[in-house]
Amino acid sequence: MFKRLLLPIAMTIAFAVAAPQSGAHAESDFVYDTKKQKLVTRVELTRGTGRKNYRSNKSPIKRKTVRFAENHAKGTIIIDTSERRLYYTLGNGRAIKYGVGVGRTGFTWQGRDRISRKAEWPGWTPPPQMIRREAKKGRKLPAHMPGGPNNPLGARALYIGSSLYRIHGTNQPWTIGQAMSSGCIRMANDDVSHLYEKVGVGTRVIVRR
Repeated sequence: MFKRLLLPIAMTIAFAVAAPQSGAHAESDFVYDTKKQKLVTRVELTRGTGRKNYRSNKSPIKRKTVRFAENHAKGTIIIDTSERRLYYTLGNGRAIKYGVGVGRTGFTWQGRDRISRKAEWPGWTPPPQMIRREAKKGRKLPAHMPGGPNNPLGARALYIGSSLYRIHGTNQPWTIGQAMSSGCIRMANDDVSHLYEKVGVGTRVIVRR
């Protein structure tokens, strides 16, 4: 059922990168600087916008351990997209609660799967349809961007099944708690690194609206 739900979206989905002004994704908030040979944020090009801490790794929503009465096995990831929170169950009725960014209108989804792969400082390969779409707007995206502080996927990535969806970091932590992505679940780098150390390949993931 999960794969059937994902397939129609996965054909067109872009990797989740926030755009604070327009609600779009990487295509509207990142520009490839041909001189610097890297993807740069529009915030970097427009300093003085008030987002002084745009390189912070901390989430504006502090993670905390909470009571969690739902009956899920210890070590399960539950993502509530309407609440914009991720829960990692600890057992004994407790869970770690993180703030997350989720899919914007038209890109929300739900289902169950497992973590299929983990990556530290993942590289970013924009889908061909995104590259074509941006070219029509006069914006050039790289065919591939190596992992690092400027990469929109942030410090860590947890890949969900065989889909294009993942739980990943971001270099725009002020977007946590908002619905701006193309379906991926975004966390601040500090939080995704914290979760990454607890999660293994095979961890169950439940996404609900």
